[in-house]
Amino acid sequence: MFHISKELPPALYTAAQVRELDRLAIDSGISGFELMHRAAAASFQLLKDIWPDAKKLTVICGSGNNAGDAYLLAAMAHGDNFDVTLIQAGDTNKFSTDAKMAADKCRQLDLATQAFDCTLVSEADVVVDGLLGSGLDRELSQEWQEMVMTINRHASSVLALDLPSGLHADRACAMNEAIEADATLTFIGLKQGLLTGQGPKYCGQLYFSDLGVPENIYQQVKPSLQRIELDSFSKHLHARARDTHKGDCGHVLLIGGDYGYAGAIRLAAEAALRVGAGLVSVATRPQHALTISTNRPEIMTVAVESVSDIRNILGSVDTVVIGPGLGQSAWASGLLSSVLQKNHLPLVVDADALNLLATEPMTLADWILTPHPGEAARLLNIESKEIQANRFEAVVRLQKKYGGVCMLKGAGSLIASEGGELSLCDAGNPGMASGGMGDVLSGVIGGLLAQGIALKDACSLGVCLHASAADYAAESGERGMLASDLLPEIRRLVNPAQYL
Repeated sequence: MFHISKELPPALYTAAQVRELDRLAIDSGISGFELMHRAAAASFQLLKDIWPDAKKLTVICGSGNNAGDAYLLAAMAHGDNFDVTLIQAGDTNKFSTDAKMAADKCRQLDLATQAFDCTLVSEADVVVDGLLGSGLDRELSQEWQEMVMTINRHASSVLALDLPSGLHADRACAMNEAIEADATLTFIGLKQGLLTGQGPKYCGQLYFSDLGVPENIYQQVKPSLQRIELDSFSKHLHARARDTHKGDCGHVLLIGGDYGYAGAIRLAAEAALRVGAGLVSVATRPQHALTISTNRPEIMTVAVESVSDIRNILGSVDTVVIGPGLGQSAWASGLLSSVLQKNHLPLVVDADALNLLATEPMTLADWILTPHPGEAARLLNIESKEIQANRFEAVVRLQKKYGGVCMLKGAGSLIASEGGELSLCDAGNPGMASGGMGDVLSGVIGGLLAQGIALKDACSLGVCLHASAADYAAESGERGMLASDLLPEIRRLVNPAQYL
């Protein structure tokens, strides 16, 4: 009737949209209690699959429908000879009719509830988190914060029902504190806050079950955004014609590499080559030009002492990447101004070029901005913590202010394009937290643009290639991963037909 999967659906929803899906499912003839029973059954099956040796459970209930899911799971576990401790932490007077029915089921089995105690948490094989659901919209009280922190300190393993308690379902941030689950099973609709910002940190391994809700129900609610995956862009990675030459594959110019930062522009340039650009030129400080072309002779270099040194080449390229290692000197500012004046070219604006742009904002249609949260905060003239408090709102604001396509990098990178359309890439891993990763990404996107791929698709394909390459590179371990480790994986991923 329904299944549990680590393969996540493409559609992402706000909490309100999932409640609407829930309502439509009930109106279609599936009772609320039946949905609750299915959620409990799916969760209990997942628990047994992940922790096959577990026998001692502590099930913690709040006052929403998550509590009903938890009560029914406790009843099922009790019937399967598990040692179940049931904790009621929320106000039972707030129970819905369905949650009351679930609690009655446990009472009929003589499963009595107990008050919260850290000993009951620390002695369990698995703690089931049924405290708070997707309706949470305010910071946790002191009492609830302490409860959550106690679970995080003492629980050996935690399964969260629907989402970890304390995580905001829409904004992907903890409301002071949140449960750090080992696994989360989310129901009916994939909540957008689970896959970006702090969501992945608190969710652990994320699973999904539609609980058997019919497909026609999903057709009645438009998702808030879409997950994107590399396979979605296979049309851009087809085999090349046998008579293809370098002129067919585009010429990308990368500008940057101030004193001491030659490595950043070199990484970006090599990424543009590895993704398939036909010609790659680097405009950089004269002191760096010879070193770059010597170590990677396929990269053409332009020694730039003054802005006038770059004007001629701008007329002979297909796209420009500016920012890797650029710095914020007068030299850097002059180069950015020169590029922006020649604004018929598709641009990728990254790193210090974004910081310079923040001081003199402008709007263009034919560019891609790729800030991390700190750069995004400067572009919007707010604090970075405000960016992370609502990444979805932030990336939309960036796009409205600056135009074109805007990406907000980080765990669960977000992309906003004209009209407020949003997408999310949840590939990637913590090994990417090292210098040069953003430079490689800007080069990848620039190389795709040079090959004639439209802005939105180049940005989306670029972030998927970059993150997927990092996941392959992480097979040797996340810690110690270098940005250059992604380059051979990127080349492999842009040639899928050759690696079947």
